[in-house]
Order: sequence, then C-alpha cells, then structure tokens
Amino acid sequence: MDIKTNKISIVGAGFVGSTTAFALMLEGLASDIVIVDVNKDKAEAEAMDLSHGAAFVKAVEIKAGDYSDTANSDIVIITAGVGPKPGETRLDIINKNLNIFKQIVPEIVKYSPNSLLLVVSNPVDVLTYITYKLSGFPANRVIGSGTVLDTSRFRYILSDYFKVDARNVHTYIIGEHGDSEIAAWSLTNIAGMNADEYCDNVSKNCDKSFKNDIPEQVKNAAYEIINKKGYTNYAVALAVRRIVEAILRDENSILTVSSLFTGQFGIDDVYLAIPSIVGSGGVEGIIPVPLSEEEKNKLKESADILKKVISESDLSI
Repeated sequence: MDIKTNKISIVGAGFVGSTTAFALMLEGLASDIVIVDVNKDKAEAEAMDLSHGAAFVKAVEIKAGDYSDTANSDIVIITAGVGPKPGETRLDIINKNLNIFKQIVPEIVKYSPNSLLLVVSNPVDVLTYITYKLSGFPANRVIGSGTVLDTSRFRYILSDYFKVDARNVHTYIIGEHGDSEIAAWSLTNIAGMNADEYCDNVSKNCDKSFKNDIPEQVKNAAYEIINKKGYTNYAVALAVRRIVEAILRDENSILTVSSLFTGQFGIDDVYLAIPSIVGSGGVEGIIPVPLSEEEKNKLKESADILKKVISESDLSI
C-alpha cells in the first residue's frame, strides 16, 4: 500500500525560514523537510537543532541540503533574501532580492517541476510575480504569502479594541503587503454586524477614530518590530503554516494570498493580495468580493505602485 508523504523544501535558513520549519514540524504537516541556504553551516545547524526534537513531534525527516536534495518537493517555500533594515520599506529592497531570485528559481524548477511555489520574501507581491515569470509555472502554482499575516494582525488589533476573540472577527487586509495595503472595512463583521454597528450596539463608547488608527497600526506593525528586534519571524511563520495546511489538506480555504490578477477589478498582470480559494492546486480562484468604490480605487492604486516598481526593476525576464 502506498503511503502519501509530503515533502516541503524551504529556501532560506534565516529567521523566517527556520521558524517556518519549526511551525511546520509542530503541526506535523510534512514527512520530509529540506532546508537550503547559501550558508550551509547555518542550514545544517537549524536542521540538526530541529531534528533533536524528534521524540516530541510526529515523524518527520529534517535535513539540510543543496537544490538537488529538494527534488520532487510538493511545496517549495522561498524565504531567502534580504529583509528591510530599520528605515527601509519592503519595496526598497527589490533589486537586492531580484538578483537572488534569478539564481534560486531556476534551480527549484529544475528539481521540482511539478511543485507549488510559495513566496514569502519581501517585497512579496513583486517577488511572487518575478517567480511566476522566471519559473514558467501556471499562475495558480505560484503563490505569495500576501496579506495573510496583515489580516491576522488586523483581526488581532480589532479583537483587542473590541474585547472579543480574534477568531470571531472576520475581515481582510487586501492589496500590497506593504504601505499601500487596504483595510477592507466593507467586508468586516463581528457577530454579523459591521464595525460601526458593533461599535454602536455593543461597545457603545468606542472612539470613532478607530477606523483610521487601527489600519495604521497594522501597516506599521512590522516596522515597529524590526526597529525593536531587527526582524519578524513568529507570526509570519504561522501564516505560512496556515497556507501550507490549506494546500496539503485541500481545504479550499479563503485566504488573502498574493494571486495573479487577470482582469479582476480592472487589474491585470500583477500579483496582489485578495481573498482567494486555496487548495491542493494552489489558488483555485479569486473571489469577486463586494468592495466599496473607495476600496476598489485604492486597490487599483496599490496595483499601479507595484507595476511601477516592476517596470523600474532590472527584471530581464
């Protein structure tokens, strides 16, 4: 009897890559995890450290290796690259990471031509588009982590403000994973009420400025963490684990991954975060969510910003 195994490779053994491996190991989602990094000693140390917890988790083989060791991966997660330093935006680091991706992606495709690629490195929307172009894969098999993390931050801050469980706050951050991201208030609800209704009917004394203040907190959250500790890793690793779970379990979950727009909302040929159905085939479809006119305009503006960055970058694809 054939036993289904799941092989996941992670390219990049930095803070995000290693924490992602840890999150995947704890959840028991993979039978094999391969970690690849230009710093082979770092990759080997991370694999060894994780492997020493074997007695406490479901059976999994974790090893460091070269691209040849990633062969026949079901999912390849790309976390490699340089992150923004204090004072830099995600878009500031595009050309640095572009050159790295030109080396990484062809190697991944060579050894795992049937895999699904999940891009986490920043600027994630631009690098997901670049990965799509470099790989030659169909768009549904090239996904960016998008605003899955931003959406979780939004839900957490709203839950803290309204004093309810974050799991009972339903909302999304859409657009760029970055400074032009959009809080989709038109899609926000708590107990079937929109944020204003919940404010008026339940909280009663909430400050109406929350609709301006909270999105700013969400947008600046990563910068605040980076300024204080130099990087982010825990929550983004959990966001990646959630996406991987939806893929491997064929959940058809709705997640704000970065997906290729092909005319939706009047936007074409750019990756942006939008509620999308995620299953075993990757992105099974973008949901035509009922956005307000203001949100639609902001989404187009976000797309234009990313397209401009791509056009000014040394793609050479």
